[in-house]
Amino acid sequence: MSHIDTSHIHYSWMPYIRQALEENLPRIEREIGAEFLPPAENVFAALSMPLEDVRVLIVGQDPYPTPGHAMGLSFSTRSGVPAPRSLKNIYAELGDDLGIPGRADGDLRAWFEQGVLLLNRVLTVAPGQAGSHRRLGWEAITEAAIRALAGRDIVAILWGRDAQACQAFLPGTECITSPHPSPLSARRGFFGSRPFSRANAALEARGVPAVDWRL
Repeated sequence: MSHIDTSHIHYSWMPYIRQALEENLPRIEREIGAEFLPPAENVFAALSMPLEDVRVLIVGQDPYPTPGHAMGLSFSTRSGVPAPRSLKNIYAELGDDLGIPGRADGDLRAWFEQGVLLLNRVLTVAPGQAGSHRRLGWEAITEAAIRALAGRDIVAILWGRDAQACQAFLPGTECITSPHPSPLSARRGFFGSRPFSRANAALEARGVPAVDWRL
């Protein structure tokens, strides 16, 4: 058993995800064993944010598989870890969209602290094996969390087909979609999509304060 730490999940999520946790987490823990990323205490880091604080949802796929990189928030790395290629492309679009420079590292906690929920669909990965923990039950847990946001005054930013499948869980929610920022697809429509300014415009149209995207 891996004994994933659930103590960091804010209580406001529990009415929405408790059943999915009870039905799926025991199997996940059996299947993944003791070798997984991020560290057990960071697996549910994204859901430490109170539900009512969420302004923007950015959906990722699964954690970075390089040891020392993943820290529980989608696309973000630990402080001091150089930004991976997809995140470098996100920084490039941030600069083109709002004139804001990125960082040398991949630490996105400044966004998270403003209500930008950086949530992966799959919350663990085997070291060095991207996608290795798909279809073990994580998707049911994160689907329940995403459904909890439906109809609220939030904006969802969904990059790539996997993330865009979450539109089905978000009726009545403004969704900004584009190809994924990975080097394989960024030039097929991610660059030039202006997700940051569009998200702020959508928030302000709902009377919700804009996000300061500076890092």
